[in-house]
Amino acid sequence: MDYAGTIIEESLKDPSVMKTLHITKTKVEPVTEQHKTPWLKQWTLHSVIIPEAKAQSTAGLLSQALDDNYWYADFKNNEIHYVIFPDKVFKVELKDPDQYKPVVSYGLSLNIPRYQLDFSPAITQWERPTEK
Repeated sequence: MDYAGTIIEESLKDPSVMKTLHITKTKVEPVTEQHKTPWLKQWTLHSVIIPEAKAQSTAGLLSQALDDNYWYADFKNNEIHYVIFPDKVFKVELKDPDQYKPVVSYGLSLNIPRYQLDFSPAITQWERPTEK
């Protein structure tokens, strides 16, 4: 089963990784205060499809390509959710929502705003970490 996700082009220190992905749609949105990235003028969001056979290797490539400042990428199918940070990849089984706890904690430790880590379908099933 293929994976779907959205990659923010501005989050990549090496955007050439995008050439290896199947992009289905691109949307550009102006940066607002809520984005918490005032050094950027826009976010270029690429919707991508990743074949199941390439999911692990693509996660690794994205992990190396992400800029070190406040970014993550993710993609999922009906069973697995890959959440990718610079130099760290989490593979979450959707049937076990508690697996999101360390993912969210790690994202918060990188100073990613709490509302941007609201990708867990079970976020209300466990205590929400507080934003620093």
